[in-house]
Amino acid sequence: MSKVSSKAFNQVATLVDLLEFRADHQPEATAYDFFADGENCTASITYHGLAQAVRAVATLLQGLGSNGKPVLLLYPPGMEYLVAFLGCSYAGAIAVPAYPPRPNRSLERLQVMIQDAGAAIALTHSTVLNSLEKRFLDYPFLKKLHWLATDSVDTTLAASWHHPQVGADDLALLQYTSGSTGNPKGVKVSQGNLIHNSARIHRFFEHSEASRGMSWLPPYHDMGLVGGILQPLYAGMNIALMPPVAFLQKPVRWLQIVSRYGATTSGGPNFAYDLCVQKTTPEQRAELDLSQWQVAFSGAEPVRANTLEEFAAAFEVAGFHPEAFYPCYGMAETTLIVTGGNPRDIPEVHHIDEVALQHGQATPVPDGEGQTIVSCGYPSEDQELLIVNPETCQVCPDGQVGEIWVAVSGSVTQGYWQQPERTAETFHAFTQGGQGPFLRTGDLGFVQAGALFVTGRRKELIIIRGRNYYPKDIETTIETSHEALQPGAGAAFSVMIDHQERLAVVQEVKRTYLRHFDGDEVLGEIRQAIAEQHDLQLFGLQLIKTGSLPKTSSGKIQRFQCRTSYLDGQLPVVYSWQIKNANSISPPAEGATTEAVVSQEATPEAVPIAADSPQAAEMESSTHEATTVQSSDELRRLMTTWLAQELNIPVTDIDVHRPFAEYGLDSVAAVELTDVLQTAANRSLSPTLAYEYPTIEAVANYLGTQFEQPISEEKAKVEEDDLAALMNELEDLSEADVKKLLEQQES
Repeated sequence: MSKVSSKAFNQVATLVDLLEFRADHQPEATAYDFFADGENCTASITYHGLAQAVRAVATLLQGLGSNGKPVLLLYPPGMEYLVAFLGCSYAGAIAVPAYPPRPNRSLERLQVMIQDAGAAIALTHSTVLNSLEKRFLDYPFLKKLHWLATDSVDTTLAASWHHPQVGADDLALLQYTSGSTGNPKGVKVSQGNLIHNSARIHRFFEHSEASRGMSWLPPYHDMGLVGGILQPLYAGMNIALMPPVAFLQKPVRWLQIVSRYGATTSGGPNFAYDLCVQKTTPEQRAELDLSQWQVAFSGAEPVRANTLEEFAAAFEVAGFHPEAFYPCYGMAETTLIVTGGNPRDIPEVHHIDEVALQHGQATPVPDGEGQTIVSCGYPSEDQELLIVNPETCQVCPDGQVGEIWVAVSGSVTQGYWQQPERTAETFHAFTQGGQGPFLRTGDLGFVQAGALFVTGRRKELIIIRGRNYYPKDIETTIETSHEALQPGAGAAFSVMIDHQERLAVVQEVKRTYLRHFDGDEVLGEIRQAIAEQHDLQLFGLQLIKTGSLPKTSSGKIQRFQCRTSYLDGQLPVVYSWQIKNANSISPPAEGATTEAVVSQEATPEAVPIAADSPQAAEMESSTHEATTVQSSDELRRLMTTWLAQELNIPVTDIDVHRPFAEYGLDSVAAVELTDVLQTAANRSLSPTLAYEYPTIEAVANYLGTQFEQPISEEKAKVEEDDLAALMNELEDLSEADVKKLLEQQES
């Protein structure tokens, strides 16, 4: 970059300034390549072409008087979403990204988001709009919005665009984090926040215009949006993008594009690296060239040392360098990144005494002993970070666990939309000594020699596959799922299964039902309700006697005590069920993390399939071999064994006439089922298959008729619109949703 252009770049204060700079100085350089199916580049756009498309969308928004107003964005991943997001800034509007809802899913969360943001305008893709229009009668709030489908906007409108009066302090984005539908939390992200954090990432990762990126992360949240879309724009580097579902279906696609593209930067949460080890073959690894990969960042969930070791060992043959691993820490409230390391260093690892850690002290032990914790690096030079006792607000010394506090800086966002009290509590904290203001992250950790080690969280949240769930929401769903359940007498919490959090529930049964109730029926209703309303799969359930749920004297549910009693088997259980895909479970961190394991006895309701049984052999075949099926009977057997393996229950327990939802499967499982069937049937299938034909019998009958029809090239081709429709099936897919697939490897 020349001195003249460097000086001009230093004047960049907003996304409008940033894209205009790139369009002026790199007009013909390719900014983004999009791989709709994860394998073939289906669209590319230069900085000049991007600026023209963005101005055209902004012209439409300016005509609607959108300056300073929230605008809802409902898109599948792709160029249209990227253009619409930047188009909001070019119109002076506030972007409100959301997932396109699937056809048969409740729109409650979307309605709450729209009402909280006060959005009156919505931008979307024509495919999504056509689907939503069918639901306008049932959901009048959708019809009240002014809808614009931007995938066919005339780019000549760009000539009518006029530069908005947008500055660094103006809001660019409302980032709604996943969580309670009754208590939406929109993080206010300014133009300056996005530029400041992009500059921080640029320094941490040592990017340049010669760098090349690759991202499969969902573009709606901080890591995929700020890291995957805006960072390449800031750096002036080329990046390849693909939908998360393309990675979900075949994780090797991520690495193949990194290899083919010569990507220097790419990454995701810890589970993504595990998934690549689990789902790739030695032959596939040998065909890759990962030698150019310099920054393999890992964030959004705890980084496991054994994951780093296993991935490095598995892909050494592909030229992957262990020092490329880059653990980092951040959150939506800090725009994205807070801490990071040196791209040329092996990640720092500490071995900590587990018992001492439970008492808030990070006491070192010899290598190979205790709990292993990976450092998330160091705060940048312009970012102060403290570890603070969350109760006394005293600053903790090195090696003592406390809450992570981040000093208000250019990257710390403006608070929560229309929630001044919550904003003051979270963003305006002061230490006992009067230092501040600080952002209280709610995360726990310690600092050693300046390096941050994250150990757990203080917030009362259930975090599964990277999404936040409020226990009260799940408890309300459960108590209304069956008449035998006592209202206000249930507790939802998470337990750790091989380092992965899973949902467990304790629930009282009404006294009048204690002598005569069908536990299996209640389980089915609970499991189905949780799957349908929260897109979660239940791991364990204990139905207990009336009045036995641990509560405070004032009647508040003691969830921590419920979890402890659940693990210790101390509750008066009248019915118990648990998926037995692990031999040990433990509670997740509360106050400080611990890997202490509590053994559990197998329950008769979930007997694992014997490893030497015919059913297991059939499952192994269906999982690892691309066997083509040619009849309805073969499809029934394939789906039955697949579902039994998914739930880790005997094949004989599967009823081909029962809806998939009754088995508690979430939408992520539906994606894998579609992929299994596509491979088996040797033809492309509708992504909504499991919802249009909701039982094994229905799917088998439908596909059986398809075998009589020849496979045309058109049907065999995976169209971009199909992938768009598939994203509609994955409402609230987070950057960690794919972790669900790892659970299948535990059996």
